[in-house]
Amino acid sequence: MRSYSNPAAVLFDMDGTLVDSDGAVVRAWAAWAAEYGVDPQVALADPHGNPAPTTVAILRPDLDAPGVAAAAARQLEFQYEDVADIVAATGATRLLAALERSSIPWAVVTSADDRLAKSRLDAAGIVPPLLLTFDDVDRGKPDPEGYMKAAAALGVDPADCLVVEDSEPGLAAGRAAGAMTAALRGLEGDVSLRDLNELADLIERGAPLSGPDRRGERGAPAAGLADSVASRDAAGTAGRGGSEPSAGSRAEPGRRHGG
Repeated sequence: MRSYSNPAAVLFDMDGTLVDSDGAVVRAWAAWAAEYGVDPQVALADPHGNPAPTTVAILRPDLDAPGVAAAAARQLEFQYEDVADIVAATGATRLLAALERSSIPWAVVTSADDRLAKSRLDAAGIVPPLLLTFDDVDRGKPDPEGYMKAAAALGVDPADCLVVEDSEPGLAAGRAAGAMTAALRGLEGDVSLRDLNELADLIERGAPLSGPDRRGERGAPAAGLADSVASRDAAGTAGRGGSEPSAGSRAEPGRRHGG
């Protein structure tokens, strides 16, 4: 039986999950907001993870379809050339090496378009064996199309895949595809992670974790990971007199990206 520690494949979101591009994302949306008369705080406060046209339509509901397309294209222009301070997310390099050693295939499924995705992955030093972008689907997240296509391309059942995400639209897409979900930034998935090092621990140990019944109740964390996280937190609490989640584990409303 497939589990969190032994998925048939791992399907990653990009921004905020596999790649730390927070600074570039904030700069781009702030510049776009100033140009399009949107309060920057509003532009950066809404949940992220949607394709740019979806977000633009939310922020500027007065625009018609051609106007939304033009505004989304302009927003992407702000992002294309800005790769300053883009790096691999915490634990990403270690996790990808663990997947390679374990012969577990992986892919990136992002709401960014081809140009932006390749630019950021290159800046982070990550070369995915399979990349699906917004240009490869008819419907972006939260629609499951991207994750379904990735699983098909890898020749695996989506239900045996682990989708790793840091946004609600992305997690919704993973669930709709029938996959197991791992959530970052304090969000709730089938299992919640502070960073990708925790998933690397899981893969490296090959812990005998059983995921929730795919036909039954979802959302219960895998016991093995929950125990390891509890032990870590207990140790940390004893050492510093309190427990405070890391910045990367919190839901961060002041972030928006294309996934």
